Amino acid sequence: MGFEGTTLWRIRQKVGTDLVLWPGASVMVVRDDDRALVARRLDNGMWAIPGGGAEQGSSFVDTAVTELREEVGLVADPGDLEAFACVSREDNHLETYSNGDVTHYFGLWFVLRRWQGEPLGDGEEMGEIAWADLDDPPRPLLRSTRVGFELYRAWLETGRFQAY
Repeated sequence: MGFEGTTLWRIRQKVGTDLVLWPGASVMVVRDDDRALVARRLDNGMWAIPGGGAEQGSSFVDTAVTELREEVGLVADPGDLEAFACVSREDNHLETYSNGDVTHYFGLWFVLRRWQGEPLGDGEEMGEIAWADLDDPPRPLLRSTRVGFELYRAWLETGRFQAY
């Protein structure tokens, strides 16, 4: 789905480019070799994991499953998503778009180890696809994705949910 017509788009019609706080979800798709799926965003050329803002009435899990399917064509069973972190600090995911919109995204991050399909960028939001080594990902890497990689490593090491 493109931006026009989304819940955030409808809000933007009312508030203009002012800062908006918006819930969302991100999915770190991890293969057996511990490489994570990343895709190059078409709006800014940065590498990122699939994710996005919630639509009206959607849960974090619904948002994760939907964004994964829309952005990279993978189908996930909601029961296979495992939450490992909550990212909420403004300095971790504040987006300023070319039209001046400013959005502070906050939400849950999930890891997914089982899925259906082969990843392919949607051509609207995501382009090229790669399987990234968490210690040496492609660059430029979106700041929120770098933070997500750090929180994922901390979760693996401690077994504790990460709130940041």
